[in-house]
Amino acid sequence: MSDHGELVFTTADGMDYPAHENAYKTFIRFGTIGTAAVITIVSLMAIFLV
Repeated sequence: MSDHGELVFTTADGMDYPAHENAYKTFIRFGTIGTAAVITIVSLMAIFLV
């Protein structure tokens, strides 16, 4: 196998971490709201369609 040298793990320069964290929080918020909406719809279907 060829030798590629030593692996270097560093943080990437120029990354906007606050923007990444905000996007993650928004994703989690929409996921939570979407899950609650689906649970509500399925519950209402169980009540009114049975």
